[in-house]
Amino acid sequence: MDWYVLFVETGKEDIVRTLISKYFDKSVIRAIVPKRKITERKLGHSYEVCKTMFPGYVLVNTRMNMTIYYGLKRIPMCYRLLNRTQNLFDTMEKKNVIYNEEDTFETHTLSKIEDEEIALILQLIGKGEVIDYSTLYIENAKVKVSSGPLKGKEGIIKKIDKRKRRARIALHFMGYEKLLDVGIELLETPMEN
Repeated sequence: MDWYVLFVETGKEDIVRTLISKYFDKSVIRAIVPKRKITERKLGHSYEVCKTMFPGYVLVNTRMNMTIYYGLKRIPMCYRLLNRTQNLFDTMEKKNVIYNEEDTFETHTLSKIEDEEIALILQLIGKGEVIDYSTLYIENAKVKVSSGPLKGKEGIIKKIDKRKRRARIALHFMGYEKLLDVGIELLETPMEN
């Protein structure tokens, strides 16, 4: 099974994920909306919020075929699956191309998420759908992560904002580099083992 990106109405990602699980069997398709925990401050108070990593997108894991494709297309608030050739399937529909229900898509039509890209995202979110806080410290001008989803992934950290308690990380997603802020706990000194 491969991972694909479903373009949906921004702010409705969780609703679309719920509709997918309602309309499809869990053995056929898995939908996730990756999120990240960050701390925000308002009027002098800090509080934790959970924000969508990729607003307007739902990630789906399935063995894509025409039945699943058209089933996804019928879900409200879904615009399209990202593909390499714009409006390829709208073009096919206009030409009255008819497919058997179980016909699979050619590998060059829909854009699959590259294995390396989705592997990192899945490692960061763990068993849920949320990137939790990582505990880190700075030693000799280098960032060291002692625990959390960023442990062992110090190379993707681009910037630390001590005041906001955030780390800016770089993820490759659908061929582009995306910078995201994730929540951190910053230690003054390294933890003893």
